[in-house]
Amino acid sequence: MFSSQVHTPAARPDGATRRPGGARGSHGPRRVAAALAALGILAVSVAAGAPASAATDAASATAGEPTPPPPISAPAGEHALVRSDVDAWLDGLLPSALESAGIAGGVVTVVDDGEVVTTRGYGNADTGTTGGEQVPVDAERTLFRPGSVSKLFTATAAMQVVESGDVDLDTDIAEYLDFDVPRSFDGPITLRHLLTHTAGFEERLGGLIGSGGVSPVLRDELAEDPPEQVYAPGTVPAYSNYGNSLVGYIVEHVSGVPFEEYVQRNILTPAGMTSSTFEQPLPDALRDRMSQGYPTSADAPGPFEIVGTPPAGALTASAPDMARFMLAQLGEPGTGSILEPGTLDLMHAPALDEGALGNLAAGPRMTLGFFDESRNGRWILGHGGDTNYFHSHLQIYPEERTGIFVSFNSTGGSGLVTLELRDAVLHGFTDRYFPAESAPVPGVVDEATAQDHAAVAEGSYVSARGMQSTFLASMDAFSTTQITAREDGRLLITPGPLSDSPALYEEIEPWVWREVDGQRVIAARVADGAVEAIGIEGAFTLLPAQPERAPGVALPVLGVSALILLVTAVAWPVGAIVRRVRRRSLPEGAARLNPERTGRVVRILTKVAAVGTVFALAGWTITVLTVMSLQDVPVASLRQLQVVQGIGVLGLIPAALQVVSATRNRHGWARILGGVLVVVALAGVAWFAFEFRLLAPSVSY
Repeated sequence: MFSSQVHTPAARPDGATRRPGGARGSHGPRRVAAALAALGILAVSVAAGAPASAATDAASATAGEPTPPPPISAPAGEHALVRSDVDAWLDGLLPSALESAGIAGGVVTVVDDGEVVTTRGYGNADTGTTGGEQVPVDAERTLFRPGSVSKLFTATAAMQVVESGDVDLDTDIAEYLDFDVPRSFDGPITLRHLLTHTAGFEERLGGLIGSGGVSPVLRDELAEDPPEQVYAPGTVPAYSNYGNSLVGYIVEHVSGVPFEEYVQRNILTPAGMTSSTFEQPLPDALRDRMSQGYPTSADAPGPFEIVGTPPAGALTASAPDMARFMLAQLGEPGTGSILEPGTLDLMHAPALDEGALGNLAAGPRMTLGFFDESRNGRWILGHGGDTNYFHSHLQIYPEERTGIFVSFNSTGGSGLVTLELRDAVLHGFTDRYFPAESAPVPGVVDEATAQDHAAVAEGSYVSARGMQSTFLASMDAFSTTQITAREDGRLLITPGPLSDSPALYEEIEPWVWREVDGQRVIAARVADGAVEAIGIEGAFTLLPAQPERAPGVALPVLGVSALILLVTAVAWPVGAIVRRVRRRSLPEGAARLNPERTGRVVRILTKVAAVGTVFALAGWTITVLTVMSLQDVPVASLRQLQVVQGIGVLGLIPAALQVVSATRNRHGWARILGGVLVVVALAGVAWFAFEFRLLAPSVSY
């Protein structure tokens, strides 16, 4: 599940994907998958002179001010938060926007002051593309999949067992589990860490979303082949579906009730959510009300998605039910008592301080489940979520007693269109009904200090929400964020946080930057004169890329190596055909090269290694793209790829022997140079394979 909070490099990847669930803020699967197409065969284009997309973005961005695409417009200004005004605004915004974006349908519901203001449905729940009739979205009845918004229900369940005294926020979770989780650090892993995405786990995509009629067993999904712990607990926010699902299992284990049943009894039923469930597949009573999910409105629908770790994103709900949940989270009387007022306050407060996060705490922080999405000086808590087809977001305004939920049933025709459309609704809602009461506070950092800090921050960064122990570590080479220091002390970030476009930031207090002409804030944690981490949102962090893994190193090495091997692999059979056509035998020098059988074996092994390496790179490209589309790849296929890749690595030996023999027998500079280039290319790909874990013992993902 990707959270739209995505957020991978990361992940919106609900999870990625604004807030890779889900994914948040898509650094999500679409952008990452597109970048990963460069791996292997497309790396040849890098060597041939075609710039990588990130390099192109950086070059164009540094030429002048960033020029992001025009946003979807939404009227702003102070208006009365009443049904007639909200309906008129939504009706003027969404129908045409859905059509132009290629989104089949959606819903929006708004609550305020203890009441439901409006619930609106748009477009179709079934487009009829498979031969049936079109079925319009029924705002009251149609069911949607909110993706990682489900995590708010999991967090609420956790706060209930905290409230009852069955679980303590700061006790090691080993006290509440009946299996061991991976640990690479001495400190405890606590429920507080899990709810703030700081337990330190790397991301996993395998089994995240599938299809079929079998409901996953939560304990099995968590206990078998878990991800590695790669950060010390409490120090690096890194969005984790696995961590959130551990929260769900803790609730299940201490209550003695299956997670889905616990949520039904203790949250959905008390809140009056009679059209919602975590059950997968859906119970018969709800099945016919489910909206289809689409890649675009012109496509055939996809299957009902089965989330492999249900607490992270398995909820199905109607818009009116999501309104009831918002009212319950706001503590409105008569809306179902799911948490005591004091527990709600605890859940809504920032959960980690400077003692754990350092200066990252100066930026937006996670609460015990919610992201801080404040805007216009208003305190706003929210969470987004994305599946393959559904894209949703929920926000509550605790002080204004207001909430808004939006969900779409299609990914749309281009880029991050659902993210842009959600922002148009959410930001437009805030600007229209809760405009800023004063201008942003100007920064207090002088230009000289800003310049010094910008110089320290400059460099390449990767998302903390990533895969470090398996072959998906290769994503880091293709999805970096570049930070460039401007002469005036501002930072140019390419791509900008939660965006595919460059963004310009200015320092407003030491090591804290705000987007120019925007409201997003980022904060850096610095030690010994170097940036350790940059927090771009509550559960998403950028980490400095290792120099050898930076695109300026990894991509040229991979691209040039792939090009040499590809040319070599093609040249050998072509040369043989040409010689045969011309009826020419091998030159005398070549005949003397290895007159014995051993020499022929060396040449054959070198050819096998070169060709095998080219096929391995092509295979990894296909594999990574398949995994990023949340489709499973058999372990046997991954092991076969590793064998072929290993043959390429071992081929360094015969390739080097061939160069030694050619040099010793003085077979001409052209032949010697060709042999040296093959050795260098095989060595370059071997380095990439080891550095980016293509040959790691584990092929889990």
